[in-house]
Amino acid sequence: MSFDAVAPWYRTLETIAFGNALQRARVACLDEIGSPRHGLIVGEGNGRFLAELLRTQPAIEIDCVDASERMLHLAQQRLGHDSSRVRFVRDDITFWAPPAGQYDLIVTHFSLDCFPADQVADIVRKLSHSATGNTVWLLADFRIPSESFDRLRARAWLATMYAFFRVAAGIEARQLVDPSPFLRAAGFTLERQNLLRHGMLKSELWRKQ
Repeated sequence: MSFDAVAPWYRTLETIAFGNALQRARVACLDEIGSPRHGLIVGEGNGRFLAELLRTQPAIEIDCVDASERMLHLAQQRLGHDSSRVRFVRDDITFWAPPAGQYDLIVTHFSLDCFPADQVADIVRKLSHSATGNTVWLLADFRIPSESFDRLRARAWLATMYAFFRVAAGIEARQLVDPSPFLRAAGFTLERQNLLRHGMLKSELWRKQ
């Protein structure tokens, strides 16, 4: 799986489909994270959230893991001199081994939805081992609303997106997987949730207990 082919056009595609809603979901819980010192971002993409995190957290240092070399390059270009606080790691998260007990902030924005359920479970379990005792986990992603019309609309959008990204980026997932049960099993508790776009998008803050 790699988003190299769509990296130059990803911002345009995102804007056409959702306007600025995905970015609003990424940053919706940013004011609740306290002052973390060492963060891990998985699947950051072109660096829009990363730039905002560095702006609001002047003392934080970040490890940024992404399988796409082009996405990492775009993120570095966006940051400029702030990139000195970021260690960019080009690797597949299903193979990458994070250090144990290292991060007090973990971020998985629109990345876990690329994987089938068994891999989501493995990724959450692996990342949880890299958490400290009071880690905050930020997660922004798609969801299926409960209201009938919104549910039908969300299912249609998701079916279209999964079909496109299976071809364009080689993702393995064919349907959306809710990572909440895996986060709870790993010892995290949901503290805050924001819903956007008629409930199709969610922004969540989980905390290690």
